[in-house]
Amino acid sequence: MKNIEEIEKFYKTIGKNVKRKREENQLTQLQLSHLMGFKSVSLVSQAETFYNKQHFSLKHLYMLASIFKCNLEEFFKNVKIISLDWEI
Repeated sequence: MKNIEEIEKFYKTIGKNVKRKREENQLTQLQLSHLMGFKSVSLVSQAETFYNKQHFSLKHLYMLASIFKCNLEEFFKNVKIISLDWEI
C-alpha cells in the first residue's frame, strides 16, 4: 500500500510542476492541450491534479518540455525518492 501512495505522490508532484510551467508560460489548459494536439482539456486538467489516476506519460513530458522550451528535469522538481520494498 505504501508503494502505491508514493507512486501517486510522484504523479501529483509532476502534475503540479507541469501546471507551474504552464502558468509561467501564461497558457490555459485548453491552449496547452491544443499545442499538444488534443481537442479538449481532459488529459491536461486531469493529469495536473492526478484526477481519475490520469497522469502524464514520458511522451507527454517530452512534448511539454519542447513546448515550454525547458529541460525534462523541470517536471521532477520536489520529487522525493524513498526506499520501498518491491516484490520481484
